[in-house]
Amino acid sequence: MKKEPQNIEQKVFNKMKRTKPGTLYFIEQFSKLAEKTAIRKALQRLKENEKIVRVAQGIYVIPKESELVGKIIPGAEEVMAAIAKKDRFRIVPTGIQAQHLLGLSTQVPMRLVYLTDGAPRTIHIGKQTINLKKTIPKNLIAKGEISGLVIQALKTIGKDKLEEKSETIILEQLKKEKPENILHDSKLAPAWIATILKKAIPTE
Repeated sequence: MKKEPQNIEQKVFNKMKRTKPGTLYFIEQFSKLAEKTAIRKALQRLKENEKIVRVAQGIYVIPKESELVGKIIPGAEEVMAAIAKKDRFRIVPTGIQAQHLLGLSTQVPMRLVYLTDGAPRTIHIGKQTINLKKTIPKNLIAKGEISGLVIQALKTIGKDKLEEKSETIILEQLKKEKPENILHDSKLAPAWIATILKKAIPTE
């Protein structure tokens, strides 16, 4: 018996199901299945039928399922990393976001700012607004993920407002970073931040 040809909606959903739940898909990834207008309509129908979730403009996901909290959607950090990878630009979290990622703040910011070497723009992810702010290359060449976050967090906090408790948390986080990365990144930072970074480098 001859199989019925799949419609566009089925093809799109089947493609997404081949990867594990939580995998982000950009509308461009379905370009070989049909014209863009047909793909958009298929994604819209899948969204309306609650088979997929739209996390940002042109970005969709089959969410993970949890018995405790239900559907789990990728967060802003994961979405931004995927966008940066696709469009081939670099990003660095700043401000409250950098502090939050380091454990210095429990506040989940609704407005995030990322430094980038890509085009400046605004992206909406759920209730969060992400501003991509063009910056000079020096601000994007930190080797260490943690030490890079520390630099941005400390710039926001300010030299005379850093509490001892926060510095302790920072030094604890920096234990996870390679000493050579900390040393490299300390040369990119203002002198007072470099002094803090160097405290995390083993002396032996």
